[in-house]
Amino acid sequence: MNRPLSELHVAVLMGGLSPEREVSLNSGAGCAEALEGQVGKVSRVDAGRDLAQVLAELQPDVAFNALHGVWGEDGCVQGILETLRIPYTHSGVLASALAMDKDKSKAVLRAAGVIVPGGGLYDRFEVARRHVIEPPYVIKPNAEGSSVGVFLVPAGANAPQAEVGADDWAYGDQVMVEPYIPGKELAVAVIGEATGPRALTVTDITPVKGFYDYEAKYAPGGSIHKLPAELPPHVFEAALRQAERAHAALGCRGVSRSDFRYDDLNDVLVLLEVNTQPGMTSTSLAPEQAAHVGIGYRDLVRWMVEDASCPR
Repeated sequence: MNRPLSELHVAVLMGGLSPEREVSLNSGAGCAEALEGQVGKVSRVDAGRDLAQVLAELQPDVAFNALHGVWGEDGCVQGILETLRIPYTHSGVLASALAMDKDKSKAVLRAAGVIVPGGGLYDRFEVARRHVIEPPYVIKPNAEGSSVGVFLVPAGANAPQAEVGADDWAYGDQVMVEPYIPGKELAVAVIGEATGPRALTVTDITPVKGFYDYEAKYAPGGSIHKLPAELPPHVFEAALRQAERAHAALGCRGVSRSDFRYDDLNDVLVLLEVNTQPGMTSTSLAPEQAAHVGIGYRDLVRWMVEDASCPR
């Protein structure tokens, strides 16, 4: 941004329409509080389908996009902001849409030399009826985040996950089914600097109750974060470089977070997905990693505003 921060009116977009609404409200509240006293004015916007009208009336200088999941993180809101010519934080339309689509993003990442899981897209009713691949495997919506709608089918399971075929399933008729990768759950936050993507560090995540699901990610005490992760040096370095490569391959900007599994028995590192708008709550990984390398929460949020742009 060319103008001083002290003159800027920043609209913090939070809430939204996805199942991750509550997490987004927490992220947005933290970011808005961090910006108060650093910018001229902060408007907290609970983003709904009237967002374009609300923003047209507010006329902010910058939109801080603290939305998570579908609509807010998949290119839709980014398109609204570009139509209104409002500079915004995080990735643009294409990178946001691409990263949210697990099947398409895996194809791009694989072509860029990033190791991604096998498996593929299947009709959810078929997945609910029979094992489409040999257990253990993971079922996940093709276009959701934060482990929403994710199921682990263990080895030896007699039947697949019936919930996927239920009438109230709200995550689309095609689901991603991937082989379960045993080992460590890792995460790497990346900052898109002018000189190129910079990975911060690697966090080793241990869920308190076995599987790293939605509750483990966001409930206080749901998981234990160890950073920097205790890994063989070549694995630690590979995670950093693969996260940077993924950020660049998808065309991300601002802050992203890559999630990995490391099979320590077979020494295999696999990138599961890239989050273009990682959480900014008190338990979130990206702010925690930034603090570890000397970037405080307020400084990180301020940098994200300074990095905001409107490509078109």
